[in-house]
Amino acid sequence: MTEAFYITAEELSKRSPDDLPEELNSAKHMIYSSPATLDFNSPGAKGFGVKRAGLVIPGSVMLLIAPGCCGRNTQLLNDLGYSDRFFYLMLDDTDIVTGRYVSKIPEACAELLEELDYTPSVIMLCVTCVDALLGTDLDRVCRACFDKTGVKAAPAYMYALTREKRLPPMGLIRKSVYSLLEKQKRYSNVCSLLGYFSALDDGCEIYDLLRFAGIKRIGEIGRCRTFEEYSQLSQANFSIVLNSEARAAAQDMQERLGIPFIELTRMYRLDKIRNQYRLLGQAIGAELDDSTYFDEASKVIVDFKNKYGPLTFAVGESLNADSFELSLALCEYGFKVAEIYGTVGERNFVFVKKLSEVSPNTRIYSNLSPTMMNYVPSDKVDAVIGADACYYHAGKAGVEFNGENQPFGYRGITMLFGELDRVLEERGRGK
Repeated sequence: MTEAFYITAEELSKRSPDDLPEELNSAKHMIYSSPATLDFNSPGAKGFGVKRAGLVIPGSVMLLIAPGCCGRNTQLLNDLGYSDRFFYLMLDDTDIVTGRYVSKIPEACAELLEELDYTPSVIMLCVTCVDALLGTDLDRVCRACFDKTGVKAAPAYMYALTREKRLPPMGLIRKSVYSLLEKQKRYSNVCSLLGYFSALDDGCEIYDLLRFAGIKRIGEIGRCRTFEEYSQLSQANFSIVLNSEARAAAQDMQERLGIPFIELTRMYRLDKIRNQYRLLGQAIGAELDDSTYFDEASKVIVDFKNKYGPLTFAVGESLNADSFELSLALCEYGFKVAEIYGTVGERNFVFVKKLSEVSPNTRIYSNLSPTMMNYVPSDKVDAVIGADACYYHAGKAGVEFNGENQPFGYRGITMLFGELDRVLEERGRGK
């Protein structure tokens, strides 16, 4: 039996993002969709994949334009209460071969509107890899739909083929989601947070820090309940990008609307979080006093380690963190990371380099490698983080840590260790 492929952090650090082992590059092999990865593997899967993300605009509906094989997993989202917002234009072989369906889309939008007893704010046109291969000009199609119906249309590209490109599906959908914002008067005491489709956890310190700096209104698409509230996002004096996949959206807003942006990163290393807030303060001309939140997070980590000792973790990628940055943080706090299941790319390779210095023997696996069918969990692992890691280590103490209330900054640290403490306490692991 072939062993599940892995490479140690030390071995991987000697390579580069352009020289990854084939097993870590999904374009080089068949993709294994194990139960561990179903929640996030496809950009159309459940969670905030392309389809659900496209419906984050209040009052929007979606027309899924695809062969039946691409549309079948939408049923997963129907269970979340979206069934009355999804409509289908199913494609047969002749449609795909001839491309004739493109001219049918505006008519399908008109028929969709006849079925509704209200006028939606926008029709999201969701297309799949079929259109990626055909090179469909979806912007032109959106204009034709508006001319036909009088209702705005916007693209939603469910292109799994572009998952590892510079602008992957979740970057494209973020750009589309903010593309309907129009230029209007901006206010110096208003800012917007870009990056996630659901809101940050209410206890996140960034809200307090911004208010102390004089920001009166903080907009987030995850808190918008009406299209009017959504439209007010363009009143921001500046945007803060919290997820790099929203960078293209922020750049578009800067060009179209004149709204500059500042980019922060979700991290779990205390010193890096503190430095980020210092730089944010410099950028907006305010001194941000984060000492209370820094001390609280520091105490949570110390208390956890005193209670449970230097645990050994396995860290997945189906979670609200970058697998490698979180693993690096855990190692720097005095814990051990035996295994990581993650996608290595240009953005996070720097964490691999640093991880190799503090934990050179950490094994790195790819969830998408077919060899994971032969994966055997390590008996050295005490606890796991991530929905995929919980699947691989069934029975071990673990937290999925992929809820919809988004962690960020110091609040992310207290949320993570709070959840770990709860599950370990339930198993009687505390001293």
